Amino acid sequence: MKQEERRQQTLQLLLSTVKELIHEKGCDEVKMSDIMERSGLSKGAIFHYVKTKDELFALILQERLDDIDARFNERVDQEEEREFQGPLKEITRKLSALDDSEETTNQIILYLLGKSSQPVVAAALRDFHESSFQLARQWIVTGQNHGVIPAAIDADRTAELFILVSHGLRMRTAIQAGTPSFTSDDFAAFLAHTLNPPASS
Repeated sequence: MKQEERRQQTLQLLLSTVKELIHEKGCDEVKMSDIMERSGLSKGAIFHYVKTKDELFALILQERLDDIDARFNERVDQEEEREFQGPLKEITRKLSALDDSEETTNQIILYLLGKSSQPVVAAALRDFHESSFQLARQWIVTGQNHGVIPAAIDADRTAELFILVSHGLRMRTAIQAGTPSFTSDDFAAFLAHTLNPPASS
């Protein structure tokens, strides 16, 4: 096995282990010793990738974005016609997670926000926001280039709006303020209507 393949396998083991532990215990209770015991990796092996669990949490956030982006681009490449719904579904099919307080990404973001006074954590949150924005913008531009999203839509402003709504839905999971009137399903419908508005008669 090549060194890069081993590195990727080890990193995947590490991230999978941390996600399992977060699901079981919550971010606050996950310790490096738990990660070592569950993964079978030594402290030195883990420190080859990160120095703190917060850095691991940041890697999980980036992994989530990379996964959505990969599925979106795969669907775009598969479409023979200029089709909007297929690639959009790859973005929206997991939006229901935004309403789930137990979802790993939501737990991590809320946990890191509580530590945002620490420079490393603040940088990780900024990176996640910037990566989210750039990917959303890229998806809109890709749709415009394929003729399925109107060129008149401002990619920057629309991407920023989508990120703000996503963050807001995540924050609401921590508040748990009654039955929401705007859900992730409404958000998905809003995305579809904004990016692919019905033709005016």
